[in-house]
Amino acid sequence: MAWITKNSAGMKIEKRSEPYLSETLKARFRSEILPRYETSMGALLPTLHAVQHEHGWLPHQALMEIADFLSLTPAEVIDTASFYEEYWLRPKGKRLIAVCRSIACEFCGQPEITEAIKARLGIDVGETTDDGEWTLVEVECLGSCDSAPVMLVDEKLHEWLTPAEAVKRLDEKPIGSASSHGLHG
Repeated sequence: MAWITKNSAGMKIEKRSEPYLSETLKARFRSEILPRYETSMGALLPTLHAVQHEHGWLPHQALMEIADFLSLTPAEVIDTASFYEEYWLRPKGKRLIAVCRSIACEFCGQPEITEAIKARLGIDVGETTDDGEWTLVEVECLGSCDSAPVMLVDEKLHEWLTPAEAVKRLDEKPIGSASSHGLHG
C-alpha cells in the first residue's frame, strides 16, 4: 500500500487583512483572562473560547494570532484546539444541534433521534446544511441522564425526547427572534 502524502509545507492558509484578535479583544484578554493564570499556556483554553465566541469558529489565522499573542508555538495552540470537541476549526451553522450519545441516552433511543434529525435536515453527524443554518453533532454527555434521551438546540436542553419530538424542536424559534420572547421556542 502506498503512503498518501499531503503538501503540508506548501499548504496555503487563507488570511484576511483584518486580524481576528483586534486590539480591543487583546486588551480584554490582558485585563480579564491573563491575570487569572500563572502561565500563558494556562490562559490558552479561555482565550480559544473567547475568540470562538467572538467569531463563531477558530480559523487557522486566528490560531496563529493566538499563538503569537500568548507567546506559544503554533503547534501548541493547534494541538490544543484540535484535541477538544468544543472548538470549531471550520465554520458551523448558525444553529447547533447537539445530540447526547451517552450510554443512558443511547439505551433510551438516541440512535433513532439522530437518524430522524439526519433525515429531516439531509445531513450527517458533523455536517452543516447547505444553507448554513444547521450543524448536527453528537456529544458524549449533557449531564441529564435522568431525562434521557436529550439534546441541545442552540443552548436549550430538550429532555425525554422521541424522534418526532426531536424533529419538532427544530421548528422552534431561536433566541432573539421576534416571536420567541427571548427564549428558545
